[in-house]
Amino acid sequence: MSEHHHHSHDEPRWKHDGVRVIPGNSLDAGSVPSTTGMDRKAAIDFARAGAQKLWAGTVTIKPDAKTGAHHHGHLESVIYVVRGKARMRWGDKLEFTAEAGPGDFIFVPPYVPHQEINASPDEVLECVLVRSDGQAVAINLDIEPVEKPETVKWIDPVHRE
Repeated sequence: MSEHHHHSHDEPRWKHDGVRVIPGNSLDAGSVPSTTGMDRKAAIDFARAGAQKLWAGTVTIKPDAKTGAHHHGHLESVIYVVRGKARMRWGDKLEFTAEAGPGDFIFVPPYVPHQEINASPDEVLECVLVRSDGQAVAINLDIEPVEKPETVKWIDPVHRE
């Protein structure tokens, strides 16, 4: 059995290539494309952890703040709401809206124009963010939003009547 490894043979196999713990107080804000109104910090990415297919980090949005309209190219995104009240708007004119609270997951497919909004006037919105690539991508869009977006209720495709 041949070993394709850059470590010496007397070191345990997974010591430096195994599990990594990234302390919450060491997250990196410098490497993340910024969207106005939003504080993103990288925890797991290619540069920090060698992740090839995932990017993970935190995002904090101040009370009443919202991002500009943007999308993340070919990446899929998952947002987990830790604290606060998230309102998402999406669509070519941001014509659709939905809200999420602590414990809720939000899925954003590739290329979907969207905007994250802190729906609370006095509480910070804190989320964990995971994307399907080790590189962060954020493309800001110049969109004229519709006045009143349509609320979209999620229907579980598995349990649809």
